[in-house]
Amino acid sequence: MWEGRFITAKRDGKWEYVSRSRGIKAAVILAIDEGHVLLVEQYRVPLGKNCIELPAGLVGDHDHNGEEDSATAAIRELEEETGYRAGTMEDCGEFYSSPGMVSESFSLFKASGLSKVSDGGGVEGENITVHRVALSELDEFVAQKRREGAGIDVKLLLLLQLP
Repeated sequence: MWEGRFITAKRDGKWEYVSRSRGIKAAVILAIDEGHVLLVEQYRVPLGKNCIELPAGLVGDHDHNGEEDSATAAIRELEEETGYRAGTMEDCGEFYSSPGMVSESFSLFKASGLSKVSDGGGVEGENITVHRVALSELDEFVAQKRREGAGIDVKLLLLLQLP
C-alpha cells in the first residue's frame, strides 16, 4: 500500500499491517548489572511523548552498516545510547512486539559486566536520557514516570513485579 525508508504498510486480504522496509530488524538490550537495570527515555513521535524503554536500535539500518548482525548492533546501540560497554552479551532469541499489527521482530540480548565508557545519549539527532535504576525500585520508578506522563514500553514487563 505504501513504503517509506523504514516502514511499509501492507494488506493481505482484510488484514492491514506494518513491516520494516528492506528486512531491517531490531536489537533490544536487557542490561542488568549489580542489581541495576539500564533504561533509556526518549521522545517518540507516534506517542507524542517521552517513553521509558530498554536500550535498542535497528540492525543494518544505514548503508555503511547494511551487513551488520544483531549481536554487533546490540553492542553498538548499548554504548551509543547508554554509554556502557558490556563484558558479555547473551543472545536470548527473537521476539515479536505486536504480532496482530506489526510483523517486526527484535532480537533480545542480555548484557552484563557493564563498564561506563561515555555519557551515552545517542547519536546526533537523538536526545536520550539514561536511567540506571535499582531493580528493587523499578516499580516505583515506572509509576513515577507514568505520573509524569511518559509512555512505558511493553518490554519492561520482563522486570516489573505486577500485583
